[in-house]
Amino acid sequence: MPMIFHARIEGMPRDGPNLMKTLIISAVLLFAPLAAQADCNPKDFAIKDFKPAVNNTGTVTRMSLRGELVNNCAAASAAQIRIDIKDDAGSVIQSKQAWPAGTANIAPGDVVKFDLGRLFRYQSGMSSYTVSVVDVRTW
Repeated sequence: MPMIFHARIEGMPRDGPNLMKTLIISAVLLFAPLAAQADCNPKDFAIKDFKPAVNNTGTVTRMSLRGELVNNCAAASAAQIRIDIKDDAGSVIQSKQAWPAGTANIAPGDVVKFDLGRLFRYQSGMSSYTVSVVDVRTW
């Protein structure tokens, strides 16, 4: 059977550190980043000047889905956007999500330009485009 040594640190109470105080401090440190992130939500971001276009260059048809993502939140954060492409009947025929700023936070009031056309393939019947902010994160 292994020997177990137990020693008391000078000045520490016999019962060890106050367990409740340790739990409270741990909980605060754990949830503080979540509280800071909760301040920003998708409604705090705006998409400006969204301009879909189709470019024909010889035999290749490329899409351009340009716009600007604006952070109107009080904290630096990043936003994920979704672009839906619909046909004449309003059915979604392609949908993609992306983080225009990648894993970088956007400072409050700053703008990030994006072009997500490379994520899509042109197909006939595309008639309308919808762009929206779907998620917010602080990196």
